[in-house]
This record gives sequence, C-alpha cells and structure tokens, in this order.
Amino acid sequence: MRRSKFADSEIINILHQQEAGERTADICRRYGISPATFFNWKAKFGGLDAHGVQRLKKLEEENRNLKKLLADAILENVRLREVSGKPR
Repeated sequence: MRRSKFADSEIINILHQQEAGERTADICRRYGISPATFFNWKAKFGGLDAHGVQRLKKLEEENRNLKKLLADAILENVRLREVSGKPR
C-alpha cells in the first residue's frame, strides 16, 4: 500500500480547515488532493484529534497482529489434521 505524502497531523489540520467553514474545493486545490481523497480522509479521521488518531493507529496495528495470529493458528490446525490423517 502506498504511503500518504501527508502525516496524520496534517490530515487532521486539513479537515479542521473545512470544519471552520472553508470550501472543500479550495482546500483540495491548495493541497493538491482530489475531493475523493478528502472525503475518504473525512470518513476515516472525521471528528478525531491527534490523540484519537494515535489510538486508531494502535488499534489497527493490534487488529493486524491478531489476524496474523489467527491465520497461523488455522494453518497449524490444518497441518495437524494432515499429519494425523483425519479428513476435514
């Protein structure tokens, strides 16, 4: 996945500008982003502050680790069934 050229804190500041009453089209033109990108950011980060973004990133990382652990456990289960000769 491609990294954003904007840091999370910059994204939050951009969203706050729109909340302060500035037109979305003007913001998108100034920062060189598409309106679709802006609204994707708004869907993901809307209403969050810097602390909320840090918490969101931490939860996403934890979720990623848990998914990896689950996938490893499922693979190990499949290997054990193959070794024991039992069908699914």
